[in-house]
Amino acid sequence: MDDFILVDGEGLDTAQAYRLLIGCTAPRPIAWITSLGPDGRVNAAPFSSYNYVATSPPMLAINIAAREGEVKDTARNIRETGEFVVNVATESTMETMHASAANYPPDVSECEALGIALLPSHRIKVPRIAMTPVQMECKLDQVIVLGRGVNTLFIGEVVAFHLSPEIYDGSRVDSVKMRPIARLGGPYYAGLGEIFHRPMLQRPPGGEGWVGDEPKS
Repeated sequence: MDDFILVDGEGLDTAQAYRLLIGCTAPRPIAWITSLGPDGRVNAAPFSSYNYVATSPPMLAINIAAREGEVKDTARNIRETGEFVVNVATESTMETMHASAANYPPDVSECEALGIALLPSHRIKVPRIAMTPVQMECKLDQVIVLGRGVNTLFIGEVVAFHLSPEIYDGSRVDSVKMRPIARLGGPYYAGLGEIFHRPMLQRPPGGEGWVGDEPKS
C-alpha cells in the first residue's frame, strides 16, 4: 500500500523546496569558508550544500544561494579573487563556526569579531582557520548559475591540503579522530554517532579500505 505523502515538484516555491531538501538531504558536511573581501578583510562563513566532486585533480563544489536577492559576501569574494579556503568544521569548533553564520555587514570581518586565529596559506592569499584540523586551499575553476538563478555552484580545485598530525598519519585521514560535524534540517547539527563497518565491494582510487586483492589465509 502506497501511503506516502506526495509533494509534486511542479509549482514548488523556493522556501518549500529548501525545507524539503535540507530535511531529506541529511547529514550534510559543512564547508567553513574563508575568503578575502575587496578591502582585504577576511570573511568566514559556513555552507552545508557542499561536497567533493572530482579527484583528478581534487575538486570541491559549494552551492551558495542569494539572500533575499543579494549576493552573499563569500560568493562575491570568490568571484572577485578566484580563491577560497575550505576549513573542516568539527565538534570542538562548532560554536564559533555557528556564530560566524550571523549576518555580519560586508565591512565587518567575522574573524576579527569572533577572535578567530588565522594562518597564512601556501599557494593562495586567503588565510586558513587555525583551530580546524583540515584546511583546503582552493582556486576557482568554474562558476555555474543553477535553476532560476537563486543558486550558484562554485567549483574549486584544491591546490594544497593542511592536515593536523593528530588526524593524518602521512597516508590516511582518520575521520573518527577528526570529529566532523554535519548539518541536519532546521537548527540542528550532528556528530558522527555510531560507526558501521562493511567491506569494500569495489576498489576505490588509491585502494582506501580495499582488501579484495589480498590473499585469503
